[in-house]
Amino acid sequence: MLPPIATIIDNFSILDEGPDRYEYLIELGRALPPFPDDLLTEENRVHGCESQVWVESRLDPAEAPPRLHLRGTSDSVITKGLIALVMALHDGKTPEEIGRVDVFKVFKEIGLGAHLTSKRSNGVRSMAERIHRDAARLAA
Repeated sequence: MLPPIATIIDNFSILDEGPDRYEYLIELGRALPPFPDDLLTEENRVHGCESQVWVESRLDPAEAPPRLHLRGTSDSVITKGLIALVMALHDGKTPEEIGRVDVFKVFKEIGLGAHLTSKRSNGVRSMAERIHRDAARLAA
């Protein structure tokens, strides 16, 4: 189970630059719940990532207001950690709240933004954009 985003941000603030941050990112990826094989579909695939990435978004209409719930996975341990971080920023929020999430602002705040390759940055952008589009589509 993923810790709340505030805890993740606090944990990054006490880690040294470099390997410790990547180890924590990998640990976050391991904390993701299992992703069912039947969800490894083209519909759930996130395009624009160097690694294989799948994200399932669902809106729970039983909640008032309805909130988006996410599951995701990747074939790369680092990318899976990035998915965990992106999901921690978005999961359980309303579509309106999701529209205000700035992933790269948080990545910069925790000192991760400067350490991402351009390919990983593009992948994170693709994941966030996908979640924002899903939230808007499901809210309509």
